[in-house]
Amino acid sequence: MNKKRITPIVGGLAAITTLVLVLTSGSNLISIENQALAQTISPDTTPFPSREKTISVTGIATESAKPDLLIVTFGVEAEKETASKALDENTRQMNAIVSAIRALGIDDDELNTSQLSIYPVYKSYRDDNDVYQQELTGYSVSNILTVKTAKLDSATDIIDAAVKAGANRVDGVHFTLAPNTLTQIKDSLLAQAVSNAKAKAENALTPLDYEIIGVKSVVLSEAGGPAPVYRASEYYPVAESVSVNKVGGPPVFGAAKDISTTAKVVFLIGSSNS
Repeated sequence: MNKKRITPIVGGLAAITTLVLVLTSGSNLISIENQALAQTISPDTTPFPSREKTISVTGIATESAKPDLLIVTFGVEAEKETASKALDENTRQMNAIVSAIRALGIDDDELNTSQLSIYPVYKSYRDDNDVYQQELTGYSVSNILTVKTAKLDSATDIIDAAVKAGANRVDGVHFTLAPNTLTQIKDSLLAQAVSNAKAKAENALTPLDYEIIGVKSVVLSEAGGPAPVYRASEYYPVAESVSVNKVGGPPVFGAAKDISTTAKVVFLIGSSNS
């Protein structure tokens, strides 16, 4: 009877034992690292950058500026039985108005056609069956002209000349700032607003024994121009024979208006004793 010989696997057991030891050792290393990490990030310790100390301040800068630009908007509406006739009539009246405006010393580069529209005109009625109907009666042409000039004292003269020459609507009169002027004021106000924010922060930090050590963020706002001093209604029809003094009242003048802007600054702060 053949008997199988069992050979002890001494080397294999040693290798398995070594592997178990390595795994156990690795687990211990991971556990030690986790404990070290837990000690580093404890509830009593706040990691950077949450430890930053900041103060948020809004600075304001205001400047009073006199308008240097006059904007007058007026026009002509002509109605005829055909579109071509209405356009011809409107053109005739508008040419007369432009000539009258030029006679006041207004240059062509100060004139601008802001709107030109042609639309049909209908008459509404009820027929014999009491049904609502519309009948085309003609066409209306509206031509709106805008004058932009630095001659601020010519507001009433411009409107008076335009109305006498045939303008039958005055849409608006207001004083504002020229784009270049407004841009210069904006630039200067932004710097002043930031300086104002810094001064406010320093005043607030002095009794706290803190000081500004840096800037975290700055949010700037746009400065707005002065509000219109005078403005007619969006559609103000006038009779050709009526003088502007009876329509728009006494002469209008541009008054100084305040322009403001803000700057929200978040400063980094630190103890002044450190």
